[in-house]
Amino acid sequence: MTTEKREKASSIARVLEIIEAISCAERPPSPAELSLMLDIPKPSIHRLLQQLERDGFVQTNMRGNLIPAKRLHDMALGVLHTTHFKALRQAILQKLADEIGETCGISLPNGIDMIYYDRIQTNWPLQINLPVGSNTPVWCTASGKLYLSTLTKRRRQRLINNLTLEQLARNTITDPILLERELTGIAERELGVDNEEFIDGMVAISVPIYNEQGQLHACLFTHAPVLRTSLDDLLQFEPHLRRAAMELESLMREG
Repeated sequence: MTTEKREKASSIARVLEIIEAISCAERPPSPAELSLMLDIPKPSIHRLLQQLERDGFVQTNMRGNLIPAKRLHDMALGVLHTTHFKALRQAILQKLADEIGETCGISLPNGIDMIYYDRIQTNWPLQINLPVGSNTPVWCTASGKLYLSTLTKRRRQRLINNLTLEQLARNTITDPILLERELTGIAERELGVDNEEFIDGMVAISVPIYNEQGQLHACLFTHAPVLRTSLDDLLQFEPHLRRAAMELESLMREG
């Protein structure tokens, strides 16, 4: 291999190490922290980060630290959507939906929203239509509140204080103090609950799907219209959701 090819291969490896470190970090790292963590000279890491920013893979937040940008989010979703993952994932979701008798799905955190990433819908005449790709608010959905509950208290409170806690349904919690109290309880149970807080007439519960580092990767949810299923009815299926979440975690590790 020529010197030029070796240098190119080395640069590609460094770029992938930077992307991996930013994606897996518990908090956004600074360029200096990345340089130390990855043993990459500061001039080199600044050059590589500038290229990654120009190409839309990473971006700098208000503190000057690094976070994934749109292209990196899209790439992660693309990997998860590969045929191998999709078939096994949907088989797990289908089994769960058959057991519960209601729509089940997976949502992913995306800033102040949750993205409906995948779902299996039941064949009842009465349905709540939230298609794949829908963005739902974090403060009043079962999955969104579950995600918020995993953040540090300081980060969570700063986020809540900067959100417009709009009244979307009859039971939406719009008081930051009451919402924080609700999230504390959710953190203890590791179970998100939506009691007609997002949509009037809809209830939902959600459990976490963790990555290998023990961080919340996604949320597994089920929701139903109250005309057919009460919140208490859904809560009876918590063990089923947790079992399916463990199967999805195993699928991620095998991949």
